Amino acid sequence: MDTSMRSCLEQTISAISNIDHSDPITECPASVLALIPFAPDPLIALAHSKLHTFPYDSVPVCWRRLYTDASIAKAVNLIKKSLEYSEGHASTQGKKRLGGAYATPVPTNDWVDEVVKVLDMAAIMAGAAGRAEIIERLLSTLQNHLGEDGPSQRKRRKLEKEQGSFPIAENMQSSKVPSISYPVPSSIAPSMQAFEIHMKAEQPLCIKEALTHWPAMHGRPWSSPDYLLEKTFGGRRLIPVEIGRSYTDAEWGQSIITFKEFMEKYMMSEAPDPSRLGYLAQHDLFSQIPSLRNDIAIPDYCYTVPPGSAGTGKLPPPQLEEPLLNAWFGPARTVSPLHTDPYHNILCQVVGKKYVRLYSPEQTTKLYPKGIEEGGVDMSNTSEVDVEATAEVLNADFPLFRQAKYFETILNESECLYIPVGWWHYVRSLSVSFSVSFWWN
Repeated sequence: MDTSMRSCLEQTISAISNIDHSDPITECPASVLALIPFAPDPLIALAHSKLHTFPYDSVPVCWRRLYTDASIAKAVNLIKKSLEYSEGHASTQGKKRLGGAYATPVPTNDWVDEVVKVLDMAAIMAGAAGRAEIIERLLSTLQNHLGEDGPSQRKRRKLEKEQGSFPIAENMQSSKVPSISYPVPSSIAPSMQAFEIHMKAEQPLCIKEALTHWPAMHGRPWSSPDYLLEKTFGGRRLIPVEIGRSYTDAEWGQSIITFKEFMEKYMMSEAPDPSRLGYLAQHDLFSQIPSLRNDIAIPDYCYTVPPGSAGTGKLPPPQLEEPLLNAWFGPARTVSPLHTDPYHNILCQVVGKKYVRLYSPEQTTKLYPKGIEEGGVDMSNTSEVDVEATAEVLNADFPLFRQAKYFETILNESECLYIPVGWWHYVRSLSVSFSVSFWWN
């Protein structure tokens, strides 16, 4: 085990062992905390049960902290045991070649996958409560330690060899590309002052040539499957995936899978049945994998002072200190149904193309918003209308919808779309697509 890996493990153990009295985890019983370094598995199970006892926003922080620290302890134990075993195995193999009588079984390579899974589940399930930097440092140090000789490297290289680029041109040939009748106003990289003036009109704006300086567009290209696999630890990182064309469809579901499986099953394969599409949607991928965050930049426009939320009929959400970033990555034909967001939004297109249609809040009565659904879930920000349904269906079920006025655009690579708060928008991917949304107020 090299010095950097050993040092990282020691620092990690120290961090989860030396708990400050003000740490929310101290609200857990002391007898439970004492077990974290030695018996993390039952503690992960205990915390997991607590996470599902409350609505996510109401889960006491102590249980999210326990889930996270127990997961880190489990990962550290796995790394130490596996690396020490590998070093001992190499030593005994050398002795055997010199005439020794050692016979050591071949070690399994599954431990690296398990380490990544344990730590990513802490990030996805518990938000890596208070430990995001520790988890990222542990994973990046492990990846550097393994280098090109790490487990599963041959499989990753085989996948990379098969994947030169995303099939965007092929997607466009097979997609239903709408003609644009009511285009969104557009501008080439407007100044901050010009953008603020436009915002006062409370209309969307397509901003062209806005992302040309992003490394994700060229030097560290997200259009390269090879690069994305490298940034996700050979595709081992876990991601939450929506299964189905749209979250309003009856057969829609969710799953947590590895990035490699997502790429193989949904991004590089033949176009699946729409009900089996996979979509990495509205996920804070950049706090989970900070190295990808370094490939983009928050648009300066997000630091302007936008107008209020007049016309939405709802109280504004709390003031944000920094914009909220979310990733949207999926194949052609994925859909975000007609809905509104609680913040101003700049949607940035990094890879591929999307069709976007927008309706002002004034059109709300013609858009048939949903209401409170089973379980008390408020779906009033989502329309009942499938925007691209046939005329027969729309005329029969939603007669007012055809009267609603709208803007529309095809969002191309390196373009941004400003969506004012409260504006209804429908989004369909015309090809493999990777977008980043920036919410701010």
